[in-house]
Amino acid sequence: MSDAISISHVTYRFGDHVAVDDLSLEVHPGEIFGLLGPNGAGKTTTIRLVNTLLPLQDGDVHVYGHDLRHEAMAVRRRLGYVPQQLSIEGALTGRENVMWFARLFDVPRTERAERVDEVLAMVDLTESAGRLASTYSGGMVRRLELAQALVNRPAVLVLDEPTVGLDPVARDSVWHRVSEMQEHYGTTVLLTTHYMEEADALCDRVALMHLGRLRAVGRPDELKAAQGDGASLEDVFRAFTGGDLVENEKGGLRNVRSARRTVRLG
Repeated sequence: MSDAISISHVTYRFGDHVAVDDLSLEVHPGEIFGLLGPNGAGKTTTIRLVNTLLPLQDGDVHVYGHDLRHEAMAVRRRLGYVPQQLSIEGALTGRENVMWFARLFDVPRTERAERVDEVLAMVDLTESAGRLASTYSGGMVRRLELAQALVNRPAVLVLDEPTVGLDPVARDSVWHRVSEMQEHYGTTVLLTTHYMEEADALCDRVALMHLGRLRAVGRPDELKAAQGDGASLEDVFRAFTGGDLVENEKGGLRNVRSARRTVRLG
C-alpha cells in the first residue's frame, strides 16, 4: 500500500521568504503523525499545501497515490480539515453546520441525514445539535468542527492546532474523539500542535521543523531516548529548534485568538 501522504523535495516561497525548504516526508496509513516546530517553522504552510489551499511551486505531494499537482480534486475528496481559524457559522444550528459541509463535500443526498447523525453522535453532540452554534462552548465548537471534517468519511484528517486555547477538559474531549476515530476506522491523522505532552501521548511519529526545514523525525520514545535518560519531548523540541517552547505557545495562542476575533460567533 502507498503512503497516506508522500511529500518529496517540496519548497515554497512567499516572495523572498522560504517558508518550506526542500521538505521530504512520509505519513503512513492509519497513523497519527505530528508536525511540530516553533511559529514560522513552516508547519501551517505544509498543511495548506497538502490540503491544496496553496499551489505547489517545487516538489511533489501524493495523497494515497494521487498526485496533488494533477489530481487535486481526487486529493480533496480524501481529506477532512480542521483549520486554526473558526470554520462554523454561529447563526446556524450544529446540525445545519454539518449538513452544509455534507452538501459542500457532495455527500449523496440519500445518505446526508444518516451521515450527519453519525458524526454528531461520534463527537457527542446529538443532544445539542438543534441549538445555535453561537451558544456552544469552545470545546463543543471544536467537536462540531471535527464533525464537519468527518462527514465525508475522509481517509486523511488534517488538524491544524485543533486544541489551542481550550481548557484541559475540552482538550481531552477532542482528543478522545480523534483517537477513537483513528482506532475504529483506521483514519490517518496529520496534526500540528504546540503542546508537547499532547504530541507525546497521541502521536505514533512526529517530525520537527525549524526555519522551513525538517530537523528530525521518528517515534516520540526514540527521539526522547536519543536526548538521554529522562528527556521529554519538550527537550527534543528545544534541542532541534533552539527555541523557547513557552514563548512559542504564547505567540501561537495570541495569533489564533487574533484570528478568531475576526470570525467570532454570533
